[in-house]
Amino acid sequence: MNRLNWFEVAPAGAKALYGVHHYVTNDTVLPAELIHLVFLRVSQINGCAHCIDLHTRDLLKTMPIDKVALLPVWHEVPHLFPGQYRAALAWAEEVTRVSETHASDEAYAAAAEAFEPKDFVDLTIAIAAMNAFNRLGAPFRLPVAAKP
Repeated sequence: MNRLNWFEVAPAGAKALYGVHHYVTNDTVLPAELIHLVFLRVSQINGCAHCIDLHTRDLLKTMPIDKVALLPVWHEVPHLFPGQYRAALAWAEEVTRVSETHASDEAYAAAAEAFEPKDFVDLTIAIAAMNAFNRLGAPFRLPVAAKP
């Protein structure tokens, strides 16, 4: 079934959402690698093939394949990810699954300890933005770059 191309049908909405993405990727002090790692983890949880494909490719430019491949089980390989990255991943999972987790005090405290207040808010904005992209990319079945 052919599905609508959401950013062609609603360009003003797409521009607004991409504005948040631009803010997160260009106007914060969060490391690009950390942002893309969080983007990929959120996309894995949400099952957005387009975003998983895109952010995996982005990460493979700067991160060893071992880390990228083991991201879904990052809890089991803490030696691969620095403390701040682990706090960000835990917070990303909490926020993405907020209806289940209610953003637990434990995850909040860990992330708040790992990040300066502004960076913590920027991280949360990044997580929220990727969740919004996933909620458009998955239902509209955006294509992937991967070929058979």
